[in-house]
Amino acid sequence: MNHPLLFNLADFIKKHVTKRETSLLAEDLTANNDKLAARINGKSVLVIGGAGTIGSSFIKALLRFRPAALCVVDTNENGLAELTRDLRSGTEHHVPADYVTYPLDFGAPVFEKMFRARGGFDLVANFAAHKHVRSEKDRFSIEAMLETNVFKAKHLLDLLAATPPERYFSVSTDKAANPVNVMGASKKLMEEVILAYGDLFPVTTARFANVAFSNGSLLASYPERLAHRQPLVAPTDIRRYFVSPEESGQICLLAAVLGNSGEIFFPRLRADQMMTFADIARAYLPARGFRVHETNDEEVARTQVQALLEEQAYPLYLFTSSTSGEKAFEEFFTDQERVDDTRFAQLGVVTNAYHRQRTELDVLIGQLRAILDQEDGRKADIIAALKALLHNFAHLETGKNLDGGI
Repeated sequence: MNHPLLFNLADFIKKHVTKRETSLLAEDLTANNDKLAARINGKSVLVIGGAGTIGSSFIKALLRFRPAALCVVDTNENGLAELTRDLRSGTEHHVPADYVTYPLDFGAPVFEKMFRARGGFDLVANFAAHKHVRSEKDRFSIEAMLETNVFKAKHLLDLLAATPPERYFSVSTDKAANPVNVMGASKKLMEEVILAYGDLFPVTTARFANVAFSNGSLLASYPERLAHRQPLVAPTDIRRYFVSPEESGQICLLAAVLGNSGEIFFPRLRADQMMTFADIARAYLPARGFRVHETNDEEVARTQVQALLEEQAYPLYLFTSSTSGEKAFEEFFTDQERVDDTRFAQLGVVTNAYHRQRTELDVLIGQLRAILDQEDGRKADIIAALKALLHNFAHLETGKNLDGGI
């Protein structure tokens, strides 16, 4: 078996997932290095949700351009501690003297107090999100998702309006294009909310692919499953685009700093670059020193781990996806959106994203809140309200969610 210290996850992602030795964004970063430096050097930056995979990757991409101040907010106190250890322990990150982390909810009153005391920021980037399709369980989990992805996002923008930043960025998802799940619908509504503030300060967002081995993802469970002697699992019918954690931060940096107000960025990837989770799992186990033992029997997968380990093998449980909101394919823009694919080598830009006026959104969001406040409200009522708000929301309901399986 390979020694744990010999396994390099970043190298595995390059070789077996993205299949790129250099970053997808290398050419765009080089071409725009001077612009990035001019717009970041000496600036004050607020990163919300900075302890997560994408937020922390954004911070690492940002720091090479030497901002004067960096404030990181996240509800994950442990994640903030690990972020700081990572930044301080490396040699490539230029951590400013004015660096502070706060374990705060960005929708809480104490966040407002901190923000006002700091006098605002030049660049604000928001990565706080409920990002999992598995969070679509019932009316309570959906309300929590909408609270973070829409209501708190709007409250933040209202706060920023009093002390406008030079730029505001918030991460979206490819699932916002023709959404089939509530997470995608909440992000599409979030996009509309963000873009409605573009007349007050420059706003941009980005849709992109799955981030390989990002926190909470199926792939990120693989090292944990090995450590706990639990089977690896993978759907065989779901094909996805993948970017590395490093690339995810770079996409967001380019969009946040170089985008024109109202634009939505996405990586330009080809259909033949999509991967199945099953194919990644089949590569991951040999990279960790195991032969792959495939099975379609969940009980066999759970009970045969120890016996297979004695033979230097490991169980991989393969299944066909049947959960609500699981899109069979990925898309970054709709037929109604105009795309500029000439400005960047590896990024496309939606230049005519639809959005409503703030006054109209205030009314619509108020109506959505009223539905959530009904004591006898149902998941179906919320989905119906979202369909009324978003004309291209075609919810896929199967009555199952990912918490029902291993």
